[in-house]
Amino acid sequence: MKLQLSNYLRDSKKEMKSIIEKLKEKYEYASILGTDVKGRSYRATVTGLNLGPSPDEERGFVIRIFDKGIFQEFSFNKLNEAEVLKTIDEELVKNREKYIVEKMTYKSKPLDEPIKESFFSEVKNLPENDNPEAILKDMDSIVKKYIKDYDKIINIILNLFVTEVNKVFISFNRDLEQSYAYTTAYAVAVAKDEKSVKTEFSAISGLAGSEIIESLDNKCKVSCEKAIELLGAEKIIPGDYDIICDPDFTGLIAHEAFGHGAEMDMFVKDRAKGKEYMGKRVGSDILNMRDGAKSYTEVSSYLFDDEGNLGSDTHIIVNGFLENGMADEISSLNLGVKPTGNGKRESYKRKAYTRMTNTFFDEGDSSLEEMMADMDYGFLIEGFTSGMEDPKNWGIQCVASKAREIKDGKLTGKIFSPVYLTGYVPDLLTSISKISKGLKLSGSGYCGKGWKEWVKTSTGGSYIKAKGRLS
Repeated sequence: MKLQLSNYLRDSKKEMKSIIEKLKEKYEYASILGTDVKGRSYRATVTGLNLGPSPDEERGFVIRIFDKGIFQEFSFNKLNEAEVLKTIDEELVKNREKYIVEKMTYKSKPLDEPIKESFFSEVKNLPENDNPEAILKDMDSIVKKYIKDYDKIINIILNLFVTEVNKVFISFNRDLEQSYAYTTAYAVAVAKDEKSVKTEFSAISGLAGSEIIESLDNKCKVSCEKAIELLGAEKIIPGDYDIICDPDFTGLIAHEAFGHGAEMDMFVKDRAKGKEYMGKRVGSDILNMRDGAKSYTEVSSYLFDDEGNLGSDTHIIVNGFLENGMADEISSLNLGVKPTGNGKRESYKRKAYTRMTNTFFDEGDSSLEEMMADMDYGFLIEGFTSGMEDPKNWGIQCVASKAREIKDGKLTGKIFSPVYLTGYVPDLLTSISKISKGLKLSGSGYCGKGWKEWVKTSTGGSYIKAKGRLS
């Protein structure tokens, strides 16, 4: 079933256009973004059930003005044309001198080529038709089932987030609207024995509705079995090893190693080493990396970003060379490049930054069996818990859920946890010797800009074989 634009934005669109027409009479450029994001969060544990709003809910408008070399933005939680226009006129004059003193001026305005497009995604279950009581009942039955089946599992936490995104963007020459739903679900299991307590999770996501719950039973079983398995994990001996990374951990490397490093607002501020390496080698010959709302269909796939630029498919690394970055509109004007549709806001109240969408290393032509066959000793790295990178100096730290020991081309059955991968990004990427067929992305998490401004992203790739420093 296909989603439709929310009634709230449909009813607001006429006034949005009227405001833009009035601003057109005074200023060089103006745009307005209307957002109406809604949804539900469901939670089931051994202690009870909970129903709440989606963590991404918001409703409001942000207006951007460019005039005489200066950009200014204004956010409103509701539209009243007279009050909006009065506020903008007063604030523009009041803030102008400050922007000039701080040298926040620009030589050109957005291109604003004429575009009129709409996007309405299809889902099996429309969010408006969901039955919350039935969904919570299904989740509760899953929790009770696996608590009974596994005596070492002391708690199970199931989370389901169903979010419907509605946005309208109007400028002098653009008329864009979109409505799509993304859903994420997590199954967290806590295992305990006489020695330790371990936690493991599995996740599913997609441009979908609550139908994702159909896969939650199996994900819960996987989480329980993996949590119990972790009870027997050992501590790894720190050192440099041959490693194979599963698609989830590969995605974490892509996101941290070159995702943040290729966000071009960091180029403007000279906070990313990638600025010095455009057109230069940063990885092995077989390595290719992409990002974009149109690169893959996952939770961060959309028609247009929060600045009214169409989503794209950006080839960041091509055969080991850093060829392109991701750019929001303001950064593109600073750097003289075309915006890539990566301008995203945490909400209408927040600034737009260059942000990742669907970020991944492209698949190769090897198989997991081939990668393991010629490995004398090393590890298969699975899952992830967290990661961080220093875009200025290209240091990286990625935390894996576990590492499985490989000896003479075969898994020994021994596992180690937790496992930290650290090092210098180009060293890691140039060591990649094989990449498997098949591509898998997960949109289960969020990405922060530093420690704040959280937005939905997805990451992934295939199995990769490399050399890494583990601890």
